[in-house]
Amino acid sequence: MHGDFDYGLWIMVVFNIAIFGGFALGFIRPRKKYEWRTMGVFGAFIVALFTEMYGIPLTIYILISVYGDTLGVANPFEHLSGHLLGTLLGLSNAGKLLICLFGGIVMGIGLLVMARGWKLIHQAKGELVTGGIYAYMRHPQYFGLFLLTTGMLIQWPTFLTLVMFPILILAYYRLAMREERQAIEQFGAAYAEYRQRVPAFIPKLTRKGEEEFKLS
Repeated sequence: MHGDFDYGLWIMVVFNIAIFGGFALGFIRPRKKYEWRTMGVFGAFIVALFTEMYGIPLTIYILISVYGDTLGVANPFEHLSGHLLGTLLGLSNAGKLLICLFGGIVMGIGLLVMARGWKLIHQAKGELVTGGIYAYMRHPQYFGLFLLTTGMLIQWPTFLTLVMFPILILAYYRLAMREERQAIEQFGAAYAEYRQRVPAFIPKLTRKGEEEFKLS
C-alpha cells in the first residue's frame, strides 16, 4: 500500500464539471446541432480531466504499472502526486503548486476573454462586430476556450486529456470556419474585408488605423 488515497471525491468531480461546463455554455451558447456536437468534445474533455483530478487517477495507475516504485514518489496516490508534469520532473509539492497556480491564471484569462467576446456579441443584437476584442481576433470566445483548456492542461495534465486536446482544437477550428462561411453569406463584403485584416485566433498586437464597430 502507498499511504493515503486522496481520490474518490465524486462531489468535487460533479461540482467542477458543472461550474466549467456552465461557464462554457453561458459564453458560447450553442444552438444548432453541430454546435452542440462540438460542445460535447469540450464536455468530454472536462469530464476526463476532473474524473482524474478528483475521482480515479488513471494516469497514476498507468505510471505505477509501468515504473512501479522506481517512479520515485513515496505516496503516488497523494493528490499532488497526480500532477503528471511535476511528478515526472521530480518537483517538490511547492513546485507543483506553482505550476497549478500558473495554470489557474491562464484559465482565468481564458474565461475573461470569453466573457468579453460574449458581451460584445450580446450587445450587438445580430449586427457585425469588429471592435473591442474583435479588432484583435475574429473568434475571441473560442480563443478563450483554448486558453481555458490549456490552463487546465498546465494545472493537471493527464494522458487522456493530452490526447483529447488537439481533437478539441480541431473541432472548434472547424466550427469557426463554418461560422465564417455563414458570416460571409450574411454580411458579404464587410465580413470578407474584416477577415482579411484580422487573424482568426492568435491576437494581433495592434489595430492602429482601423475603423471599429463601436457599441453604445
